[in-house]
Amino acid sequence: MPQNDDKPTRAPGSGTGRPEPGSSGRLWWRAAAAVVAVLGMLAAGVATRPASAADSAYQRGPDPTLASVSATRGTFATAEVSVPPGNGFNGGTIYFPTDTSQGTFGAVGIMPGYTARFAVEEAWMGHWLASFGFVVIGVETNSPNDWDTARATQLLAALDYLTQKSSVRTRVDANRLSVIGHSMGGGGALGAAVQRPSLKAAVGLMPFMPSGNLTNDRVPTMLISGQNDGTVTPSSVVNLYNTLPSTTESAYLELSGAGHGFPTQPNTLEMRILIPWLKTFVDDDTRYTQFLCPSLKDSTGIRTYRNTCPLVPSGGPTSSPTPSPSSSPSPVPGGPCLTSYRTVNSWPGGFQGEVTVTAGASAVNGWTVTWTLSSGQSISQVWNGTLSTSGSAVSVSNVSYNGSLQPSTSTTFGFIAAGTPSTAALTCTSP
Repeated sequence: MPQNDDKPTRAPGSGTGRPEPGSSGRLWWRAAAAVVAVLGMLAAGVATRPASAADSAYQRGPDPTLASVSATRGTFATAEVSVPPGNGFNGGTIYFPTDTSQGTFGAVGIMPGYTARFAVEEAWMGHWLASFGFVVIGVETNSPNDWDTARATQLLAALDYLTQKSSVRTRVDANRLSVIGHSMGGGGALGAAVQRPSLKAAVGLMPFMPSGNLTNDRVPTMLISGQNDGTVTPSSVVNLYNTLPSTTESAYLELSGAGHGFPTQPNTLEMRILIPWLKTFVDDDTRYTQFLCPSLKDSTGIRTYRNTCPLVPSGGPTSSPTPSPSSSPSPVPGGPCLTSYRTVNSWPGGFQGEVTVTAGASAVNGWTVTWTLSSGQSISQVWNGTLSTSGSAVSVSNVSYNGSLQPSTSTTFGFIAAGTPSTAALTCTSP
């Protein structure tokens, strides 16, 4: 039996159905996609592959079938490596494809529920997902009683470790990351998506998110509930789903007869939905949208399904964030550390920035990056750093797990800001 994944006694709310998206641009693209779908069906007699299935640069593996996405293993051989405690989380396990001939892979971070351990309840997903062409890091929490906000911070720290320090970092595309979590860990995964809009996908399995809602979530998000879940009820998950912006790609499913512990046991029902979701948004692989849109290709075991089909990946026309070019590193001659800044995403009224700190010729034990905000800018969130502000002057210092850098090694911190992005003039100092 899996560990009990009870949450603290705070009753989630209930809700009704989510309103239809209201963006005229989104409706235009969805109407256009419907026309394309009809034309594709008319051409099926002469075309061997629909035009919508154009190759993605990140496409991995053979053309999928219902049988292949329902299989317990994909086509990639896999291996695993243990992660020691530290670096902002309590260690865990990394699962990865052993194939080095196809370039890098997208990645998935998985967070367990309240009082639970990844090794006991979610480890079954590790090799399964890796065999479909993902690098997976299963995260153990610093405390089994950590709430969703702490789990979000640890999940992001684990992704940063995976892409910057892990032994498989060269196999991972740091620009294609996603998160999954169960129960309180589901709330943590959703919180991570709110904090880091550059994530490509988020999945909440019976998610409990007592700290807030999804009104600021711009990451393609799937929520899954269980019909017989008395811990995180379907109505509470629907209520959370209703807070998603209409411009965010999303899906909601209720699994027939499933209880709260359903995701903690190996099952093809969950995975045949989850894998197409990750493939669509992490790999921009539209070969997999056929299993999700306009309805589920196999609805066995699904009681309710809602979506924002046609589910356009982040590179498509409905994506509101737009990446901006990175700046060049800004070395300080003779200084202890170098810095570079890039705007990861931007949207009307705000943006996400990322700063890379690199040690110079000597090791660094602690660092501080300072810069001046442009007119109209303000910072609301920072991760992997400690923020101080005085008027327009900004200072971000290291946290406990990323202050010590060996010569020429790097770490990053990120932030969410209001205003229009601009190239910051950074200064890096070390005690």
